[in-house]
Formats: sequence, structure tokens, C-alpha cells
Amino acid sequence: MAEPLKNFYGPDIPLKVAAMIEPVYPGFDTETFVGECLVGYEDLELTPRARQISQCLGSHLPAAFGDAARILTASLGPPIAGDELIGQGMRSFVYLPYVYYVAEHGAGHWAAAMSFQHELTQRMSCEYSIRVFIESDEERTMARLREWAADDNPHVRRLVSEGTRPRLPWAPRLRRFVADPRPVVELLDLLKDDPSSMVRRSVANNLNDIGKDHPGVLTEVCRRWMDGGTPEREAMIRHALRGAVKRGDREALDILGYGSASDVAVANMAVEPDVVAIGGQVRVSFTLINASPTSGKYNVDLKVHFVKATGSTSSKVFKVRSVTLTPEENVKLSKIISVAQHTTRTHHPGIHQLEVVVNGAVVAADSFRITG
Repeated sequence: MAEPLKNFYGPDIPLKVAAMIEPVYPGFDTETFVGECLVGYEDLELTPRARQISQCLGSHLPAAFGDAARILTASLGPPIAGDELIGQGMRSFVYLPYVYYVAEHGAGHWAAAMSFQHELTQRMSCEYSIRVFIESDEERTMARLREWAADDNPHVRRLVSEGTRPRLPWAPRLRRFVADPRPVVELLDLLKDDPSSMVRRSVANNLNDIGKDHPGVLTEVCRRWMDGGTPEREAMIRHALRGAVKRGDREALDILGYGSASDVAVANMAVEPDVVAIGGQVRVSFTLINASPTSGKYNVDLKVHFVKATGSTSSKVFKVRSVTLTPEENVKLSKIISVAQHTTRTHHPGIHQLEVVVNGAVVAADSFRITG
């Protein structure tokens, strides 16, 4: 099991926050602030810890938000260098209390809050806090995000797409955009050819969100963008369509060039072992054959119907490979399925059905049994 994230957000974090603020705000009472932050700290998970630090900031900074925002802005360290988040690890999370602070205290102070978030998101993404201002003042905030889509800093541009995701996993849904994603698509149009791969990936994730509620909007946008698109844009579109492809959406598969699987054959399918204890793994292997007289492009997935505690099942699709086969050509493929307990998936004893899915169609099936 992975180490709990809260262990990376220990009692040293309030000290680090105080060390940033004290030099720019001489009246800051570091000892009292840290003591208040650490009351019950050990019993809290990561985000409640950050929220508690934010609440303590509210007690130790000036009551006027504009004054507090100026202090917090002055306390910020250097921006993240470059345009990638990789390598940052948990370092930027020292600013998470700042994100919660502006979300909680910035309402009614739109200009100061937006200026602060423009600086803060270059150190720690403000995708959580910006949503408060989208909800409370949509017209002005969306207009500012349109401006930020052309900002020199890639982290500011990323906020435009990441902050408007209708179904951002770690924040409340933007129900207005869940219902009607057109205002979001207008922003994504500005970012589809962004020079930063980090920004383009965020655009893809936003479109994937939109596709959960509006599959037709997703495929319409991707088909339009595919026309004359660069290789970078095409890669972004593939990532945006990943959820639709797993769902077997015929339109999405067609956009990516995956045709019919009617002439595909599967041979030598094996599930090893076919009985496995919780904590082990299963290897599924098979040979995919193009029995068509023409070459074909194939997206190959493995769908596993995991048994739940109630005895019903819940399916999960695993990507195997995308292959192009000439007539009569074959390729050996395999996938290892872990049946260890995960934070996102709990395994239960029972017979688990599995299916080989090619271009959205089930072409072979088998099963394995999990024991306690």
C-alpha cells in the first residue's frame, strides 16, 4: 500500500508557511499561529490539514482581504520553472492553504482575488479556488480566463482549462457547465494548439470530462479539431477520446481511424492462473489475427467484470494496445491484471468474467476465479 499522502504534509508545513509570511509581515505571531495549526493536526488527512492552516491564516492576517492578499503575494517563493509539473512532487502543496484562503475569503473582492490567483497558480494550481469565482461571477471570471488563455506563463494558461473542467475530481462540479459546456469549449478552442504539453493535456482532460455528459459535443469538437491538426493536436485528441474509446463509442473510434472488427479473430486465449488468491495477479494472453483482405487498425482493450461484495459486478476496461495489421497478419498480446487490494478497487471472491474488446466489439471471452 502506498504511504498516506498526509505523511508528506507533516507538522513542518505550518512552520514553512509561517517562515514565508513573517519576513513580509513583521506583526505575524509565528509561535501562536503554529500552535493553533497543530491542534488535532495528527488526526487530520491532507486536505483538512491544509484547511486548518488556512483557517488559522484567517485569524492572523489583516481582516481586509486586499491587505491579506498583498501579504500572501509578497510571501510567495519563485514560480515553478518551465512548463511541466513533473518533478514538483509535493513541494508546491505548501501553498494549498493559500488556495483555500482565497476561496474562503476572496468572495466580494473579485479584482484582488483574481490578481492573487494569477500569481499563486504559478506556484500551486488554483483550479479549486477559481471555481468559486466562476460560480459567483461567471461573466467577469470567464472574460478574465479568456485573457489568461494568451498569458505568457503556461501555468496560468493551464488554469484556464483545468479550472473549468466540469467534473474536476477533487472539487465541486461546475453544474452550469455540466449542463451546457459551450462556454468551456470556447476557451478550449483558444488552447488546442498551446505550445505546452502540460496545457494540451489539461485541455484533453477537460474534453474527456465533457464527454461523460455530452458525448456528441466531445466527438463534434474532436472531429473539427482533427481536420488539419498537427501531430501534437492529434495526440491531444487521442487522449481526450480515451474515455469514449473505452466505452466503445463508435463515433470516437471512427475519428481515430478504427474501423470494424468483423474480420478479427482471436486464437490461443489463455488465463493464467485461472484460480488466484486476493493479492495475486492474472495474466491474460491471446493472438489477434486480421482475417480481412485489407489492412486494419485495431484498438485492443480488456474488460474485466469484477465481482462486488453484493455479488453483482462492476466492469473496468484496461488498455492493451493499438495495432495495425496487414491481411492475415497476427500479433501476440497480453495483459496482467492485479488482484491486490487497491484504494480505488477492492477485490472479492467469485468468478470474474473478462472480454477482449476490439474497436468497441467483444471478440472473445473467458473467466478466472478469485479465492479469499
